[in-house]
Amino acid sequence: MYSETDLHLSIKNLAEEDRPREKLLLKGRQALSDAELIALLIGSGTKKMSAITVAQLLLNSVNNNLHVLAGLTIKELKKIQGIGDAKAVTITAALELGRRRKQLEPNEKVKITCSKDIYKLLSMHLLDLNHEELWVILLNRGNQVLGTEKVSMGGMTGTVADPKIIFKKALEKNACSIILSHNHPSGNVKPSQADISLTKKVKSAGQFMELPILDHLIFGNDTYFSFADEGIL
Repeated sequence: MYSETDLHLSIKNLAEEDRPREKLLLKGRQALSDAELIALLIGSGTKKMSAITVAQLLLNSVNNNLHVLAGLTIKELKKIQGIGDAKAVTITAALELGRRRKQLEPNEKVKITCSKDIYKLLSMHLLDLNHEELWVILLNRGNQVLGTEKVSMGGMTGTVADPKIIFKKALEKNACSIILSHNHPSGNVKPSQADISLTKKVKSAGQFMELPILDHLIFGNDTYFSFADEGIL
């Protein structure tokens, strides 16, 4: 709860690292409180109140319950001192985006259970290319796909893969495991010595970082080779 003194506190008077915008840039979005995130949405307060104070008044009105906040109408939001049409619309739009994202999550999270799932997921990226590309699939603890990323692109006979880039992408997504995939434009899915060497190198680094490599798929024209299926991972 904010005191009377807080009502007259301007964000400009806060230490730079405590201002919502600067705090997010320095420490990341997770470091911000609900009030600070809402303050960023509304942008400014009033002559007597900072944006954070207005945001806290809004949260107090719903007992800090974001679910209740998401159900407020524009008219109800405007009952809070410092919130007019523009701020109410911005808050409503942000909460609606969050609601829509949550609705999509169950359908968008693909679970990898076998090599066929990998082939199906990346076919649109790796089939019918006249050059090699290396992609990674990033998975959570339940083997659900957090994202797919192209790591490198090469020529007809190979591509250079840097394990540091692979693990950088995995850490950015907070992945728990990784799957490698690349294509052979020739259609021959037999792994080359370079393919085997890369797989071993990434697997070794993954064990050290507790990011296991679950498989490495090589795509041909209409078939694939799975290191895991062949028991050579």
